[in-house]
Amino acid sequence: MPTCPECENDLDIELDEVEEGDVVACDECGTEYEVVGVEPLELSRVDEGLDDDDEDLYDEEEEEE
Repeated sequence: MPTCPECENDLDIELDEVEEGDVVACDECGTEYEVVGVEPLELSRVDEGLDDDDEDLYDEEEEEE
C-alpha cells in the first residue's frame, strides 16, 4: 500500500480503480496527490496557490517597478 510522503500514513488507494489524472487525498494530513502513473503507481503533489514558477514571475515583476 502506498504511503503519504508528508506524514507517512498509508494512502487508501485501490490500485486497480485509479486512473491517470485522478486526485487522491491523505486521510491523515489532507495533502492531495494527482495520479501521474498507474503501473507503477506514481503520485505528484497538488500544490494550492502559486507555483514556484509563478512566484518567480511575481518577484521579477516587482523588481522591474
